[in-house]
Parts: sequence; C-alpha cells; structure tokens
Amino acid sequence: MRRSGLKIMAGLVVLLGGLSYIMLLAVLNGTLGYLCSMGVTTLGAVGAAKLLPGGQSIALSYGWIAALAVLLGVMRGFLRYVEQYANHYIAFRLLAVLRDKIFKALRVLCPAKLETKQKGGIIAMITSDIETLEVFYAHTVSPIGIALLVSTGVLAFAGIFAGWAMAAAALVGYLLIGVILPLISSRALKKPGVVYRREFSAFNAFFLDSIKGVREIVLYNAGGARVKEVNARSDRLLQETKKINDRAGLANSCSQLLISLTIVGVLGLAAALVVNGSLPASRAVIALAAVFASFGPVAALSALPSNLTQTLAAGDRALDILAEKPEVLPVTDGEDFAFEELCVRGLCFGYAKGGRVLDGAALSAKKGEIVGIVGESGCGKSTLLKLMLRFWQKEAGEIRYNGPDVDAVRTKSLLKNVTMVSQSTYLFDDTVEENLRIAKRDATAEELEAACKKASIHEFIRSLPDGYRTRVGLLGERLSAGERQRIGLARAFLHDGPLILLDEPTSNVDSINEGMILRALKRHKEKKCIILVSHRESTMAIADRSYRMEKGRVVERGVSHAE
Repeated sequence: MRRSGLKIMAGLVVLLGGLSYIMLLAVLNGTLGYLCSMGVTTLGAVGAAKLLPGGQSIALSYGWIAALAVLLGVMRGFLRYVEQYANHYIAFRLLAVLRDKIFKALRVLCPAKLETKQKGGIIAMITSDIETLEVFYAHTVSPIGIALLVSTGVLAFAGIFAGWAMAAAALVGYLLIGVILPLISSRALKKPGVVYRREFSAFNAFFLDSIKGVREIVLYNAGGARVKEVNARSDRLLQETKKINDRAGLANSCSQLLISLTIVGVLGLAAALVVNGSLPASRAVIALAAVFASFGPVAALSALPSNLTQTLAAGDRALDILAEKPEVLPVTDGEDFAFEELCVRGLCFGYAKGGRVLDGAALSAKKGEIVGIVGESGCGKSTLLKLMLRFWQKEAGEIRYNGPDVDAVRTKSLLKNVTMVSQSTYLFDDTVEENLRIAKRDATAEELEAACKKASIHEFIRSLPDGYRTRVGLLGERLSAGERQRIGLARAFLHDGPLILLDEPTSNVDSINEGMILRALKRHKEKKCIILVSHRESTMAIADRSYRMEKGRVVERGVSHAE
C-alpha cells in the first residue's frame, strides 16, 4: 500500500461526489441520536442530583424528567434509523457507482495495461474489494464525524457546567482512546492487513486458474500438488487472519482499559472538586453522567483500525485502478474513413520491460487481397497487428489508412473498419447465437447464418442439439479448438469490417479444419482486405502477397500463385 491511510480515506470520500449531503445528514442524525441517548442517562443523573445538596435549584420535576427521558428515547430510535438508512443508502449506491467507474477504467486500460494483470486479481477487486469498501462508507465516515461532534459538545457542556478542569480530564481520555490508540493500532495492523488482501487476491487468481485448467490437472494427475498449494495458500491466509484478530483483540482490550482509567481519573477529580467545595455535588453527578455516557463514539474510533486496515488496502487497490493511466487514449476528434488501403512504413515499437520488437517494419495492403505475414513465434507478428488497432502507442513510423495516420483516425471509425481475430477465440458461457452477437448486437437470424456460412461453421451449428441456441460452456469447452476459431471468424464476417486481421487463425487446428478456414477466407476476400499472420508456411498458400518477419523487420516475399 503506497498511500497513507489518510490519503486513501480522502480519496474514497472524494468519490462521494453528489452523495456528500446524504453523508452529512447521516452524521447529523447520528450525532443528535447519540445526544438523545446520552440525554436519557443524564436525565437520570438529574433526578438523582435533586436529592443532593444544591439540587433544590433544579427546576425540573420528576414527571418532566420521566417524560423527557421517554421522548429522548423515542427520538434516539428514529434518528438511529435515519442514520443507518442514510449510511447504507450511500454505501450500496456508491458501490454500484464505484463498480461502474472501475469497469470504465478497465475498458480504457484494455487491452495493453490488462495483459500483465491476473484476471483472478481483477475479479477479486471488483467483487470482494468493492464489497469491503461498504465498511468504510457505512461504518467509518459517520462514526468519525459523530465522535468529533459529540466529544466537542460534551467538553463544552462539562467545561461550562462543572469547570474546565473536568473538561480537560475528559479531553485527555478522548485523545488517548480516539486518536493515539487508533494510530498505534493502525500501524500494528497495516502490514498484516495489506498482506492478507494481497494473499487473498493471489488465492482468487490461483483458484480461478485451477477451475479453468481442471481438465489438464486431471489428465496430468496434478491434483495432489494443486491441493497442497491450495492448502498452503489457505494456511497463509489463516495466519494473517490470526495476526489481525490477535492485534485487534489487544487494541480492544487497551481501549476498555483506557476508558476505565479515564472514568476513574474523572471520578477522582470530581470527588476532589466536591470535597474542596469548588463544585456542588449535584452538578458533579450530572457532569459525570454526561462524560461517562460519551465514551461510546470515542470507543468506536478505537475499534476502527481492525476493520479499516483491510478496507484501506482494498481502497488503495481500487484507487490504483482509477488513477492508472492507459497506454493510449481514444481519439474522439479524429478523421473518419472507409477502408481502401493500408500503408505501414518505418514502424518501430518496444515494450517497456523488453527490447525493441519492431524496427522499421513496412508493408502495404488493399481491399480485395489477402496479405500474409509469416515468421517464427515471438518475432512480433501479433504486436504488429495490435499496433494497427492502436492497442499500443507506436514509437516511430506510420500506419496510414487511406492516407491519415492511425493516431489521427477516430477510434470508433478505426474499430468499425478493422476487425481482429486472435489466435485464441474467447467464447462466453452462453449460446452460440449470443457469442456471435458480440460482433453485431442487432444482427438478424439471416445475417448470423450468412456469416457462419462464410466461415464454414453453419452446418456444424445446425447439427448441435439446439442449433444456434446451444450453450457452448465455460470458455467454449464443449467445442473443439477449430470450431471455436471458426466461430471467431464468423464474428469477423458478421462485424463486416472491410479490413480483417487474423492472428494465427489455424494454429490450434488440424489440417482438415485449417483447409476449411483457408477456403472460407479465399472465397470471401473480394470486398475485404485480409491480413493473415502465421508461423506456418502452408498457411501462406492462399495469400496474394506475403511478407517474412525477422528481427523486427518485414521483408516482402512476392506474389503467390496458389489457388
């Protein structure tokens, strides 16, 4: 956790935005409610003070004291309800807003910044971490405000009614219990709290990977080792939980001890003032009742670090995502275009933690042709395609669409014209139809079938138990790799962008499926430009022109005459 606790809390409070007035309402109602609660106790002390020397000056009758006590009790219940309603309204409303902000941030960061993040960690953040923040908004902000206002009011009452020596003694107790102890406790809990959230996130990521890879785990008899690792990670979580609970328990014990010592100190001071005649016994009893009843909000502050440590760690992670800068920003005021040709010249690019991947790469492509790029795995072919879609910011060179450079093209226009099919087609746990509609939400049944026919997958889909309404399973596990890739190709045809970028479209399929995919591409290239990337020489047979990529450079190999 790089930010301090105060900075994290300030950042989370800023997120309240237009809900701030509701939080102020919660603090106000909580303060008035607690004062009503204290009023019941203080009225009891007033009744007792009437019997003590100097109590004859108290004008309230016992009937009025009882009536006021009942009224304050009823008001306490109503105000407490309003406070809790406001707190939880803010918490759950803001959690929805915060999730929306997180998803928007992830959308902007995608895909460049998300390639290095564990998916399980992201899932943990938008689920458990965001839920953890409910503690902050519903049970942290209000208690701090309530404790500050109630303590200030009690100190003023005690000082005016019983003398400032009594107020000073109470102030020492407030500072020890509500400020110094929470700071010490927070430091003691900070490290185990951060470690716990980190381990919890890592455990989620590991467990998610285990679920996704359960077939491989079973096939390679790796279940025993995986179970041992799960148990080891669980033990680490348990150890950190014990540390947190032990230190939180110690802090709670210290809080109770300090409250007791403060009560004894204030009581002793009051007794001394009564004995030397500086304070009437009746006033001392009333002031003591008010001070003793005021430790509830202050004690709540001392208990905050045990819950707040993990909350701050979760808040820090959420603020990190919201503050993270994307590799590229969408171009909103650029040029629109209808693709006719592509020209890449002098393209250079390198990742932050690696050497240069592209060093002066150049190629050209136009509508109506298939352009192939062949090269060994890891030579930069996929990176070249991603730069064409501006997933990353190129270092030098040009990627021109009909003339305008990619950096000057409006992002929506770019995504409308250019479609990319990656080597690993992601399918959602939904029907075939819904997986296809990712490319075009309002596609008709005829359009879906036409796209699937172009990808040579229509007849296979019709053979499924429920046709296009057949569920594909988690990650498309009910389909073969070739079938998944052909559905990915159908998506590209359905999207109907004039430029299609294919990243190793036949890398995970057998020769029969490869032939079906390549024939489908050859048959429907007339109104399209297809850039086909592969490490297989055989895949280049359908290319009208092909390039070889080596050491970050692209060299044209010539025209293919294969049919």
